[in-house]
Amino acid sequence: MAFQQSDNMHKFSKVLGSAKNIIVVAGAGLSAASGIPTFRGKGGMWRKYDAISLATPEAFKENPSLVWQFYNYRRESALKVKPNAAHAAIARFSLPSIRQSIAPDSKFTLITQNVDGLSPLALEDALSKSTDAADKAAQKSVIEMHGRLFDVQCTECNHVEFNRSSPICKGLEGTEQLVEKNAMDPEIPFSSLPRCSSCGVLARPGVVWFGESIPHLEVIEDIVAEADLCIVVGTSSTVQPAASFADEVQEQGGKVAVFNLERSEGDSNADFLFIGPCEDLLPKALGLEN
Repeated sequence: MAFQQSDNMHKFSKVLGSAKNIIVVAGAGLSAASGIPTFRGKGGMWRKYDAISLATPEAFKENPSLVWQFYNYRRESALKVKPNAAHAAIARFSLPSIRQSIAPDSKFTLITQNVDGLSPLALEDALSKSTDAADKAAQKSVIEMHGRLFDVQCTECNHVEFNRSSPICKGLEGTEQLVEKNAMDPEIPFSSLPRCSSCGVLARPGVVWFGESIPHLEVIEDIVAEADLCIVVGTSSTVQPAASFADEVQEQGGKVAVFNLERSEGDSNADFLFIGPCEDLLPKALGLEN
């Protein structure tokens, strides 16, 4: 299927305006402009490690000290940045009071693979500026399918709590700075790593690691099954199950629009392809440029 040229916003706007069940599937590229490392491609190394290899239950079992240092680095990086214009555009579009004039009587869900919390922060900001009671429903429009970086989960009792403390614990304080110094990895004892506030045993980051099941996947699949427009933002579409969502929408007769900084696997099947910074393209494409 031939795709539309990236400057052809008019045809996309018409499709957007007639869509009734809209989903955005977002990846690391959505947060790149905020300064969040993607850990994919050329930026895929953390210290001397393949970052993806650290995002597994096996890696945590073998070396919880190293894995917690990696996630402490990610936490501290995320705490220093703010949502960018792409996050803000998606958040504003999720508000019924705004979306009604762009895509009348439509439903909207953001399915994000990101764990950095920037999309929820952008939504909080958008809601704080709204006086329309109907917009409160948008609080349920963000699904963080790979978990949350600031959730801390017990390894035994499964207690989970949201924690944006910096540092998360004394033992990890300052370890994020070792990246720039190219220092050796300190061996932090279990007793100095984050502990469960409920039972006191070792805790883990509350994210979904490779090899683990996606929570609420059935809910996500139901939303995708109803979608007639899938907007893919900042993802190479290689990680399942999110990589298959766009294909599913097309198979059921819907349209797919891809927003990426560069070409990626499978984007030639898109109905619309927009290449460039999503923080520049998305506000315009969603009718929110001004």
